[in-house]
Amino acid sequence: MKDLKIRNQKIIHAVIEKANRVCPGSLAMIGVYGSFATGDFHDKSDLDLLVLINDDRGWQLGCAFIEDDLGVGHDIYCTTWEDLQKDSLYQDPNISKLMDAQIVYCGDEKYIEKLEELRLRVKNNLLEPLSKEDYIKAENMMKEAEHCYLSAMVSENMADIWAQAGDAIYYIENAIVMLNKKYFHFGTKRIYEELELMKNKPCQFCELIENVLSSNSSEQIKESFTILMQETVRTFKETKAAIQVEKKPVTAESIQGTYEEMYSNWRNKMHLSFNENNRHLAFMSMTSLHAMISDVGMEVGIARYPVLEGYHPQDLKKTAMAFDNWINEYLQEYHKAGLQVTRYQNIDEFVRNYLE
Repeated sequence: MKDLKIRNQKIIHAVIEKANRVCPGSLAMIGVYGSFATGDFHDKSDLDLLVLINDDRGWQLGCAFIEDDLGVGHDIYCTTWEDLQKDSLYQDPNISKLMDAQIVYCGDEKYIEKLEELRLRVKNNLLEPLSKEDYIKAENMMKEAEHCYLSAMVSENMADIWAQAGDAIYYIENAIVMLNKKYFHFGTKRIYEELELMKNKPCQFCELIENVLSSNSSEQIKESFTILMQETVRTFKETKAAIQVEKKPVTAESIQGTYEEMYSNWRNKMHLSFNENNRHLAFMSMTSLHAMISDVGMEVGIARYPVLEGYHPQDLKKTAMAFDNWINEYLQEYHKAGLQVTRYQNIDEFVRNYLE
């Protein structure tokens, strides 16, 4: 342990000395994070440094090398204020460099104040309940995992499947941590320990991940991968349902024109799909109606409309009737808002009114 501390001090002093020689004023501060900050280091641990630079001259301080006597590799990577600013927005949970680095050198006290301002922004954010915006950030991570999952499902090469599974697990773990408004304090070797502390997570979450990692065939990977995805998606749905989202009340201004747009875009397509037995046209029209009503419902407090329950692939006439029923149901939102559907007997009547 003593030898490791001496080695670390030599590296830190070397960075400071080089900064004074080649880019004076460029080095804002140096901080230690990772295993040497958490006390989780061992005799083969590398030194994780926050080398914070003020300008482009500071990039000269970056270096990667292997220490042969201990068989340890080191990566002295420079970080800019812009990087820390981005971390402070809490777009992903890998922000221990910003939040946990122990400052061992500082070129000016003003840099400490600036760093503490960024840390305080994150701390205040993490203390707030999970919001719609927070959920969306976590959901974006989950969408990346879903892309990887789909790629794995259509892959036949074992190495490709493993690669997609690895990427997906990375995004899933990040997504769950963000769903709990936390960030990773420790390294990958202690990730299960941190994941177990998360409140919003699938049951037996770490075991589900381990089932993927212990798979022996492509079929087994896909099967365990599917279960992991299903359970994580379920967790997201349950968490989303629990978020208190303040929606705007339904008013004439908030939904005006939406019924007419639904009618214009898809009603005649639905009836055409029945007449021509065009299943694709019917399904995509129903899907579009579902998407539009869902979008409206994200903003204002309308009723729930499970539109796609009305899709009947073997009976397109029934599907067209279901479409009419759903848009007629939606008319109730117009009535609640005191709106009337804008209708004209013919184009001449429209033109007269439109030009008034």
